Amino acid sequence: MRKIILIGVLLSLFNVIEAQERRFRPEEEFDSFDRRHDTLSGAQRKSTGIKNIKNVNAKIEDYLIISHLNDTVHVDTTLTIKKEYKFNYLRKDNFGLIPFANLGQTYNRLTQDFQSTDLIPKFGARARHYNYMEIEDINYYRVPTPLTELFFKTAFEQGQLADSFFTVNTSPQFNFSIAYKGLRSLGNYQHQLTSTGNFRFTTNYSTKKKLYHFRGHIVMQDLLNQENGGLRGDMIDNFENGVPEFIDRSLLEVNFENAESILKGKRFHIDHIYNIIRKKDSLSKNKLSIRHIMSFKDKFYEYNQTAANSIFGVASSSAIKDKVTLENFYNQLSLNYSNDIIGDLQFNVSHNNYNYGYNSLFRDEGNNTTIINRLKGEILSAGGKYRKQFKKFELQGEMGLNVSGDFEGNFLRADATFKLKEDVFAKASINHNAHAPNYNMLLYQSKYINYNWQNGFNNIESQQLAFQIKYKDYLDIAVDYSTVNDYVYFAEDTQTSFVRPFQSSESISYLRIKLVNELKYGKFALNNTVLYQNVQNDNNIYNVPQLITRNTLYFSSHLFKKAMFLQAGVTLNYFTKYYMDAYNPLLAEFYVQNEKEYGGFPRLDFFVNAKIRQTRIFLKAEHFNPTITGYNYYSAPNYPYRDFVVRFGLVWNFFL
Repeated sequence: MRKIILIGVLLSLFNVIEAQERRFRPEEEFDSFDRRHDTLSGAQRKSTGIKNIKNVNAKIEDYLIISHLNDTVHVDTTLTIKKEYKFNYLRKDNFGLIPFANLGQTYNRLTQDFQSTDLIPKFGARARHYNYMEIEDINYYRVPTPLTELFFKTAFEQGQLADSFFTVNTSPQFNFSIAYKGLRSLGNYQHQLTSTGNFRFTTNYSTKKKLYHFRGHIVMQDLLNQENGGLRGDMIDNFENGVPEFIDRSLLEVNFENAESILKGKRFHIDHIYNIIRKKDSLSKNKLSIRHIMSFKDKFYEYNQTAANSIFGVASSSAIKDKVTLENFYNQLSLNYSNDIIGDLQFNVSHNNYNYGYNSLFRDEGNNTTIINRLKGEILSAGGKYRKQFKKFELQGEMGLNVSGDFEGNFLRADATFKLKEDVFAKASINHNAHAPNYNMLLYQSKYINYNWQNGFNNIESQQLAFQIKYKDYLDIAVDYSTVNDYVYFAEDTQTSFVRPFQSSESISYLRIKLVNELKYGKFALNNTVLYQNVQNDNNIYNVPQLITRNTLYFSSHLFKKAMFLQAGVTLNYFTKYYMDAYNPLLAEFYVQNEKEYGGFPRLDFFVNAKIRQTRIFLKAEHFNPTITGYNYYSAPNYPYRDFVVRFGLVWNFFL
């Protein structure tokens, strides 16, 4: 496969020579029902013409980034506070998440959005999926000249984080991109090495007459973590009291030093559309197209431990090697019709073929039962979408239903947006979803005897009502209220003290109110993000902090006759105490605990960022306040948060 990719890249690069003398003008975006998301339409789109691909006057607006939903933006080389928030391992704003001590480990969630359109279960080991790139994380590109981006950031102890990206249009109709993000970080604690890699290859093509559009991607990912089980119980006081001897975190003893987990997967994805009718008449513009999406993914999660540990109970072998796989082949065929009077309509049918499980059966001698080793089958689904624009008002909806197969599921989502004034935006949405719990909640096998189960849980049902109103950058308020029934979660079994899945018969009510605003005075600004949460559940099976806040006071100015743009400031992150979820490295899952509250500690970061031409430079002193506020800070029980560290990085764009 690697040879095939390399040959394709070389052939495409060869065609660049021919393309240098061609005239280039960005074509219409990948044409589908989801083109409604395009943010570069109308007058703004008209300004994107380029006379020649060698033209040095090509504007930044001509370098387009297109999401899987056709939400189109252009490359942005500015330096803003939002870029500061996204300069991290995930390369997106991680508000509502608290990372573990080493880069590339998992994150503990502080909040959750229950809006969902899932129809089938997800693969397990969810704690390892924060950096696992799904279909919605892959972008496509259209550029007048070759574009390169280099991302670099220092890690903890030995190692570094780098993300390299290149894209080119060999002709106005054909584009490809290739990228790789790699990380290796030793970490400050014992047995905490992380080593991850994310390879991406994308391509998109359209015919000159725009009758046919094609795009696809290949993604290969390899995420490895050493697991140490967190700090040993007798080391907690040494950490929290800031004992000088143990400021060197490598001296703190951990629960074990002989385990590692790996999540590995590959995906091949194709999305293409053919326009059957493209006619205009005096009354309306009619359009009829047929679209096909095909996606194949193959992934596995493996936990290895050279010798069994009593933390997880009795094992059936001296060495542990637990491996679970998932193969999923997905096809969707849709018919799209659009009309200026009716709006946009889509009808679709989908077919899912799944194969999840293990290579051997498990015999429970105590209960004289056998646990199956695989969940496999086929699911046929049907659905539709609708969208209509009424001047300043837009209505859109989507629904889906499993028609046949072993898993029942359905969803309904509707959004109404209204532009009250030029700078005022309002939105209301409703969502209903019912789907089966994740695969590892239904079936799990391990060499550890207490970690084997087969469950027949009911579907998890959720409903959400949400509102949002936004006025420029001054005010952005979002409110959502969710109810969840038959919630499935991990927790310790009161009889065995080992973690396993449970289903609640109680309903969960969950309210979130989020406020984002920025106040400016001269060259100074105060950026605020505040989230209030209120959960009502009788058994405390879903816990989140009541208040999460991030406040940044910063200074911005041009220097050296505007040769450099500088931003410097201080960021405060804080969340109130709550019963924080604990982490189980065997399952790679977080589980509910109600024994001790964690949180209530401030995290102060000082940063100095600069932009010189198309290069953004980031320097940050992270969590510089422990000597003042104390050492009682955790990302999960027994897993300390990061200590004070100074880190450096940059993002560098090349426009060839």
